[in-house]
Amino acid sequence: MSDDFQIVEVDQPEWEIIGQGLTAYNTQMAGEDHGKNLCFVLKTPDQKIVGGVIGATYWEWLYVNLMWIREDLRGRGFGQQLLELAEEKARERGATHAYLDTFSFQAPEFYQKQGYQIFGELMDFPFGHQRYFLKKKL
Repeated sequence: MSDDFQIVEVDQPEWEIIGQGLTAYNTQMAGEDHGKNLCFVLKTPDQKIVGGVIGATYWEWLYVNLMWIREDLRGRGFGQQLLELAEEKARERGATHAYLDTFSFQAPEFYQKQGYQIFGELMDFPFGHQRYFLKKKL
């Protein structure tokens, strides 16, 4: 390594610089990703958000980043509705597949009931639990 360069720890990640560099490289190698965020929320009659799904579409894939339903509202079909809306929006944008990750203490069975299949697993992440990676053809 050249003496002209140094590696230092910083308190705040340099997302903009590093992200722009990685995005430029990815575009050069794989083409424009046409990335676009999506979000659907579940609201109470008084407009309080009690659940939702956040994701993004890029390179003809849907990534489900976050999905949550308030505990007392689970099992009533809201999760399925939110996921279906995200998948439909992704299809409208040209996505042909979806992927996500979840923990063993979250909802892997829910996603499997929606047609997702486990393609990867990290044991003891966190200790005593697993982290699952799932995908689905849309």
